[in-house]
Amino acid sequence: MNALSEALQGARRIVFFGGAGVSVPSGIPDFRGENGLYAKEYDGLTAEMLLSHSFFCLHPDIFYDFYKKHMLYPNAKPNIVHVRLAEMERTGRVTAVVTQNIDGLHTRAGSKNVYELHGSIYRNHCMNCGKFYSAEDIMDMDTVPRCSCGGVIKPDVVLYEEGLDSDVLQGAVTHIMRADMLIVGGTSLAVYPAAGLIDYYRGNRLVLINKSETPYDKRADLVIHESIGRVLSETVKFK
Repeated sequence: MNALSEALQGARRIVFFGGAGVSVPSGIPDFRGENGLYAKEYDGLTAEMLLSHSFFCLHPDIFYDFYKKHMLYPNAKPNIVHVRLAEMERTGRVTAVVTQNIDGLHTRAGSKNVYELHGSIYRNHCMNCGKFYSAEDIMDMDTVPRCSCGGVIKPDVVLYEEGLDSDVLQGAVTHIMRADMLIVGGTSLAVYPAAGLIDYYRGNRLVLINKSETPYDKRADLVIHESIGRVLSETVKFK
């Protein structure tokens, strides 16, 4: 922990890149863990199949049944990681948060400059007229959520077979390239193209904080195999 404290001392343009492990303390499971969502099958279908664009278009009823049961956690609240990062942004230390999560907890904690690579459950739009619907609206609708115009409502989350939003991607890349410190936490860096964004970092303060090893461990300047929640709560203090 002392090594991280020392690295933080001189950093003024910190970017945080996070994954599922960030939200685990909030009660949202790590979908790619040993017993996670992606390790199971559902009536013979994998999560990758159920969460694909083509499956959504062909079977929106089955998609939404799965999505509501396994992807929506409306009662989840920001944890110490989200709070600490928001505080670091307010004090001018963190310039951006780049997240692979779709739970919106960084924004709810107060972070302003958040790049949600895979979208957010809190944004939903009619595929016909574009009307906006909240996550609460989706939860309240039975079966397939439909707009007042009759169109099917789609969550603003990146499904398999879909590309990342170009504006979000460019914003994340720009901040990572300008960062004097990149903290990567709560992710195994196994999901591409998101994990590939680490390659844009040009500095010498690449910090990886994850319980298990990642493909980037050997390239990092500091590796901490511990939960991101424990590390930030013990290292980043505010009076």
